[in-house]
Amino acid sequence: MIIETKAINSKVLERNMNISVYIPKGYENINLPTLYFLHGRGGNENILKELEMDKVADKLIENHVINPLIIVCPYIANSRGINSSETYEEVQGKYGVVHKGLFEDYIVKEVISFIDNSYKTIKNKNSRYIGGISAGGYVALHIGFNHQDIFSKIGAHMPAIDLNYEDEDEDECYFENKEMWLKYDPITIAENKKINDLKVFLDCGNTDEGRFYIACEKLYEILKSKNVNVENHIFKEHHNAEYIISNLEKYFKFYGDK
Repeated sequence: MIIETKAINSKVLERNMNISVYIPKGYENINLPTLYFLHGRGGNENILKELEMDKVADKLIENHVINPLIIVCPYIANSRGINSSETYEEVQGKYGVVHKGLFEDYIVKEVISFIDNSYKTIKNKNSRYIGGISAGGYVALHIGFNHQDIFSKIGAHMPAIDLNYEDEDEDECYFENKEMWLKYDPITIAENKKINDLKVFLDCGNTDEGRFYIACEKLYEILKSKNVNVENHIFKEHHNAEYIISNLEKYFKFYGDK
């Protein structure tokens, strides 16, 4: 197993952006599926090591529980993964700096292209997955739903989904107006968009401080009504890193199922 940390010279953000990549044993001999896994607010590309994702993946791959896969953890700042501004800028929000810019374009156009050109990936949607934790789970959902030609699996782990625009703290500066909020709201997208050939994994803690299990249940019911292959889980514990670590094996079994 190897973990590489590199920097992408992003043209749309006009800056270098770090990215960590997990490469399993035997990579030299075969092209592999790719999981793009996104951090939450305040996080960065180092979640690959901080959450011990590499150790869990190593164990499951070595024991033939899951298929080998490449795991990509890009730094997406505190951006919500949206195209919020034509140019990169930093705005002081209530809970810290909010990063604005063409972050959706960065993830979809630049990160995937960089990985496919740099590593031995299987370059089709059936072997490309996206997941994330908290705010990263929100990002994984709206990007996965809006780019179904790119991804076949979406994992949203304790995803930070507000049920109403009014619940969004205006001091956080992510969205200019309700129209923009609706454009990226996973529940609204699921209600209005045709969804084909996607597998979706939702989960949240039973004592999650954001009560995001309510949004997960609503999203699950919408997707189920559309015959989407979706599962929704309520596991124990809070909205924190310990919750994610305790459930990593379940996540990898979803992404890397045999």
